[in-house]
Amino acid sequence: MNSYLDKIIASKRAEIAGIEQSHREKDLTSGKFSGRKCISLKKRLLLPESSGVIAEFKRKSPSRGTINLTAKVAAVTRGYSEAGAAGLSVLTDTQFFGGSLRDLVNARLANPGIPILRKDFVIDPLQVAEAKAHGADVILLIAACLNDETIHSLASYAHALGMETLLEIHDEAELDKISPMVDLIGVNNRNLKTFKVSTETSLRLAPLIPRNYVKISESGISSPETIFQLREAGYRGFLMGETFMKSPDPVAACVEFISKLSEINGG
Repeated sequence: MNSYLDKIIASKRAEIAGIEQSHREKDLTSGKFSGRKCISLKKRLLLPESSGVIAEFKRKSPSRGTINLTAKVAAVTRGYSEAGAAGLSVLTDTQFFGGSLRDLVNARLANPGIPILRKDFVIDPLQVAEAKAHGADVILLIAACLNDETIHSLASYAHALGMETLLEIHDEAELDKISPMVDLIGVNNRNLKTFKVSTETSLRLAPLIPRNYVKISESGISSPETIFQLREAGYRGFLMGETFMKSPDPVAACVEFISKLSEINGG
């Protein structure tokens, strides 16, 4: 791991250790949304008419600093959904990304019919249970900060709760961490050491990812033309956050983008 991830994971371990016993895993599984049937992001992305866009709500990031502190999660995510997003992603890390589990709940209440990814640094089964209890359909596992056994274990637990797992990789070495319990493979186009972003990373790794996994390209996507290039390489999902959130009106930016995507696609 690099120092950026080391710092975040250390913070996560302290955060998990500090959660009161009364809120441990057994109680979280009986939370507000624990009984709801999850919506499959994988199936949504495979629909022929799907835009493939997974629109993300993100206030800030360690690499970009403040992105948008005034946007309201319910209004923005509802707008994303109405614009034609295939799925939503909600940051729940507070210290580094300015998010919270309350954001996840508000997004779910505003969007009962669309799959939602809990975007966080998941390292413990408690966080998987939290995700389900707060309305998520999908959890993110980051290969760079987890070993093979932990990835398999957390993905298996997510399945037991009815959720899907998106495994994020960054390079060829992390391909060896793919577990059969994972549902989707995400390629992060951001280099975690230099923070440079290039969709060439997705194009390079595409043929190396087993064909039975739905592929998602993450970060650095700002034009419909890029999406078509990535689709040609086999990607079905496109995780987009800053492209929309850096706009004064994230919903309008999403509407315009998906509209252009549809026009180019002949729809």
